[in-house]
Amino acid sequence: MFSKVLSSSTIGIDAIIVEVETHCEKQLPGITIVGLPDSAVKESRERVTAAIKNSGFDFPLKKITVNLAPADLKKEGSSFDLPIAIGVLAAVETVNSSLLDDTIILGELSLDGSLRKIKGALPIAVEAKYRGIKRIVLPIESSKEASIVDDLEVYGISSLRELIEFLNGKKSIPKVVTDTKELLMEVNKYHLDFSDVKGQENVKRALEISAAGGHNIIMIGPPGSGKTMLAKRFPSILPPLSFEEALETTKIHSVAGILNSEKALLTERPFRSPHHTVSDAALIGGGSYPRPGEVSFAHNGVLFLDEFPEFRKNVLEVMRQPMEDYKVTISRSKMSLDFPANFMLVAAMNPCPCGFFTDPNKECTCNPNLIQKYMSRVSGPLLDRIDIHIEVPAVKYQELSSSRMGESSKQIRERVVSARGIQMERFKNQKFIHCNADMGTREVRSYCSIDSAGSELLKMAMTKLGLSARAYDRILKVSRTIADLEQSDKILPQFISEAIQYRSLDRELWNH
Repeated sequence: MFSKVLSSSTIGIDAIIVEVETHCEKQLPGITIVGLPDSAVKESRERVTAAIKNSGFDFPLKKITVNLAPADLKKEGSSFDLPIAIGVLAAVETVNSSLLDDTIILGELSLDGSLRKIKGALPIAVEAKYRGIKRIVLPIESSKEASIVDDLEVYGISSLRELIEFLNGKKSIPKVVTDTKELLMEVNKYHLDFSDVKGQENVKRALEISAAGGHNIIMIGPPGSGKTMLAKRFPSILPPLSFEEALETTKIHSVAGILNSEKALLTERPFRSPHHTVSDAALIGGGSYPRPGEVSFAHNGVLFLDEFPEFRKNVLEVMRQPMEDYKVTISRSKMSLDFPANFMLVAAMNPCPCGFFTDPNKECTCNPNLIQKYMSRVSGPLLDRIDIHIEVPAVKYQELSSSRMGESSKQIRERVVSARGIQMERFKNQKFIHCNADMGTREVRSYCSIDSAGSELLKMAMTKLGLSARAYDRILKVSRTIADLEQSDKILPQFISEAIQYRSLDRELWNH
């Protein structure tokens, strides 16, 4: 007696189809699972046995062998409970197997036969469609995210008994359908707005440039100057997610099991703000079976690192490679996985340990050596990868008490979207470049040509500030973005001058 049920497992943010083969024979009763199962899969023996009995069916008193093929790939997680249970019942002909050839089955069983939410439903649904599989059956809590994949029948179920009745034709279950166009119309419904921020017009301008060109930014200022407040409102001025971006971002959150079951698709750019005590594995990703980290959860969105120098140095240094390559590669002895990590870094820091070095109203109690030591916690190579350095001064009383509202996020976003439109047109033939920050050395030479006046200005800045070659490229990229915001084809000297102003750590603090 033999049965075969299709299931699936995730590797990285992609899925593989797994065949759950079940063989029953008249020998001493027992159940054996082979095919490199992890502890959670091995434990499914007990859950499956109890769930079948508590759902009102007889568990076969036979020797049962379950093989998870391909057998050379490690299987992990509890989503194999349901396909194993169906495989056992199909092998003894309690379940009609006519629908099993075109159906992927997933689900974690409770002992009473009810189903729990699973991880990775979206990438599994994408793989099922790619492989030409007709339908997918999974817990009702996970069905919404799978339903955004077109041309795939998605059925959400609540118990083992319900699925058996469905497969035997005794019960009809409605398909789960989601309108993706309607979902994407919900984009940018943010509760936070830039109009809440009093003063800080120069910082808002820097954040607008950062959003328009996809540039990393660091804000330096005393406590209470509004750095965190500004950072939290930053996603509200970013361009809306495209469907492809939303799909890729949702896949990462789905695999990690942190996607809200009420949301079929992430329609807002993610904003991640890990505490400064975070480990390098939690930030970048890792583990014996690699998992994505905070930089991947921030993919297509914002990674906000508050109290930047307080992060451990090794944690900050491991970010350098993802900031250049837009992906994280985690290698283990048996596998190597890539996780996307195309995020915008927004960092905030005090200018010194006490925080008041640049505050005209409060006296700084730190000596120069202490300030230098504090600043050196952030390495030069890491600062080079941050395009915009902006000082955030303490807000004056007149600005705080003013009733005048600042520009809204909607107004700023319109300019950002317009500038991004120019960049999309510019890079339409480039596969991996979507905004000015993505440009390599060759593209900088092609699209960031400057006249003799601009060249002299840049030469003087490079000589006086001792900037690196990478900082030179960053200035040109930021200048290009400022020109796009001003709807200018040429990079004028005033644009270069403004871009140089956004290297404040090179200009002032770094030299103290």
